[in-house]
Amino acid sequence: MKIFKEEQNFRQTWLILVLIIASIVPITMMIKKYLKTDTTLSTQEFLITIGVIVLSISLIFFFKLTTRIDEKGIHYLFFPLHFKVKTIPWSTISKAYVRTYYPISEFGGWGLRGGFFFNKGKEKAVNVSGDIGIQLIFKNGKKLLIGTQKKEEAKRVLETYNLKIN
Repeated sequence: MKIFKEEQNFRQTWLILVLIIASIVPITMMIKKYLKTDTTLSTQEFLITIGVIVLSISLIFFFKLTTRIDEKGIHYLFFPLHFKVKTIPWSTISKAYVRTYYPISEFGGWGLRGGFFFNKGKEKAVNVSGDIGIQLIFKNGKKLLIGTQKKEEAKRVLETYNLKIN
């Protein structure tokens, strides 16, 4: 019995740089306002505001995509957007394979994508980084792509369970 397990987080260097740059302006504005001689901003308000800015920007680092493939099906959890593991039984899948995709043009980026503003069709994605995913096509015609950084391992395990797809 083969099992595939993977945990992914938002840890890309480019993302960290974007968040640092995006936080510079509001933090600089707060510091300037606080240092003015005629400021109405108390030390407590200043510290709370800086804390809220830093906390809100760092929230993305708490996101985690967990994927598991086993004899029962494919399981995934995108914390903190999901609080319970989503299980996709093999009996609901018509096709499962690993593919290269285009995160921005196909889904509008990374995260929990599809079904709202971008890509309102039957295709959804849950991804954290990269451009490799486990593509699932369901018997009802809907599609789900789960991002992976373990392309070869995912391929091998999917090949093992392809017999369960009828």
